[in-house]
Amino acid sequence: MTLTALLMPLLNEGTDVWRPVAVKTLDDGTYQILGPMPDGEEWTFAPGSIVAAQLRTFSDGRRTASRSAPRLTEHPYAPFSNMG
Repeated sequence: MTLTALLMPLLNEGTDVWRPVAVKTLDDGTYQILGPMPDGEEWTFAPGSIVAAQLRTFSDGRRTASRSAPRLTEHPYAPFSNMG
């Protein structure tokens, strides 16, 4: 099991806001979002979700070439799971 961080898009912030969250790298190259989600935040994907990462180009033109700043998308082959 490998732990790392990815940037999570936050919802209902009035502008694009991203926050680093802990994830577990799975054998197939996807990631499981770890929690907990802080009070007052609404993440695009809940703790326990399985996601795939893509590179993200930010408004200032930066394009991050590492896993530390992806755009998260739901993984089409993994159902939502809750770590309880």
